Amino acid sequence: MRTQVGIIGAGPAGLLLSHLLYLQGIESVIIESRTREEIEGTIRAGVLEQGTVDLMNQMGVGVRMMKEGHFHEGFELRFNGTGHRVNVHELTGGKYVTVYAQHEVIKDLVAARLQAGGQIYFNVGDVSLHDVDTSAPKIRFRPNKDGELQEIACDYIAGCDGFHGPSRPAIPQSVRKEYQKIYPFSWLGVLVEAPPSSHELIYANHEQGFALVSTRSPQIQRLYLQVDAKDHIDNWSDDRIWSELHTRLETKDGFKLIEGPIFQKGIVSMRSFVCDPMQYGRLFLAGDAAHIVPPTGAKGLNLAAADVQVLARGLEAFYKAGKTDILNRYTEICLRRIWKAERFSWFMTTMLHRDIGHTPFERGIQLAELDYVTSSRAASTSLAENYIGLPMEF
Repeated sequence: MRTQVGIIGAGPAGLLLSHLLYLQGIESVIIESRTREEIEGTIRAGVLEQGTVDLMNQMGVGVRMMKEGHFHEGFELRFNGTGHRVNVHELTGGKYVTVYAQHEVIKDLVAARLQAGGQIYFNVGDVSLHDVDTSAPKIRFRPNKDGELQEIACDYIAGCDGFHGPSRPAIPQSVRKEYQKIYPFSWLGVLVEAPPSSHELIYANHEQGFALVSTRSPQIQRLYLQVDAKDHIDNWSDDRIWSELHTRLETKDGFKLIEGPIFQKGIVSMRSFVCDPMQYGRLFLAGDAAHIVPPTGAKGLNLAAADVQVLARGLEAFYKAGKTDILNRYTEICLRRIWKAERFSWFMTTMLHRDIGHTPFERGIQLAELDYVTSSRAASTSLAENYIGLPMEF
C-alpha cells in the first residue's frame, strides 16, 4: 500500500489532519487500534476554543456542532462561597467558549472522512514504524488485530496515537527530552441525568477541594470532584459524591445543584507532559503523543487541532511548492504555543486545587490569586485570552 502521509491514530488529531490534507488534495491513510464503535463511544469532555470552532466550520464539518453545541460567553470562578463571572465574550472582543463533547467531534470527522472516500483502518494490531529517518518511512500493522502483516509506504508519518502509542518511542531516547509533572490529586468525574444547574461552567475552589460543573446536553450534565491521586472509585458512593458536590459548590446566595441519576463515574489522573522534539526524520508527533495537559485549562483537543494545522500547512507547502521550511520548524512553532498552554493549565490547576501540602500562607496566596484575577480587568483579560485560545503563530 502506498500513500503520501501515513497517520497513526483516529483521534481528533489524526482525523483533523487527514481531512485538512484531503482539502488540499494530499492523500493519507489512517490506522487505529480501536474499533469505530470504541472511538465514537468513549465519552470525553470537549471545551473548544474559538479557533477550533472556526477550523471545524472552515473544513465543512461543523454543522452539527453549531446546532448542538453550547456557546458560552463566560465562566464562573467560585471561592469563599461567592461566584465571580469572567466575561470571556466581552474581554476577547466577541469570542465564545463552545462546549461540544470530543466523541461528537470524532463522529463528525469520521463521517466526513468516510463520505469523502478516506481510508481508515480500525481495530488494527502490531503497529510498528520503520525507516522514519529516511526518505521512505513505512508503517506495518495487522488488520483486525491478527490478520496478515501489511505495510504502508509513505512520504511522511504523523504520529497521532496518544501518550501510549508506538510513535513517540520511534524517536530515539538519545534525541528526545521529556518533561513531566504528576499532580498529587485526580478528578472523579460523573455523568448525571439532570437538567443544567448552570448555563456556564463553574470552577470552584473549596477548603475540601476543587469541583467543576459542566454540561453535555439539556438532559445530561458532567460534574467533577478533586480526589486523592491514590483514591479508588469504589470508595465513592452516589450519596457521598452528591454530599461532597453540594459542600464544595454551595454559595452564600443559595445556589442549588440539581441532582439526578448518576449513570457513569470514574477517576482520571492529572499530569503535564511535553516531548521535545516533536519530529524526527519524516516522523511528526501531534496531540497527546507529544504533550498532555491537566484538564483544568481545557486545552487537550485544542492543542491537537493547533498541531495539525501547522503540520498540514507544512505538508501543503512541501507538496505544492517543494518548500520544507515550515516542516523543519514544526517543533519550534508548536512548542511555543504548547508551553504557553502548559503554563496556563498549570496556573488554573494550582490556583483551583487544594494541595495536602499547602501551608496556611500558601492557602492565603491561592485565595489572593483568585481575588486578583476576578477583580482586576487586566488579569481577567489575560485569563480570558488564554482560556479562549491564543492565536496561531507561524
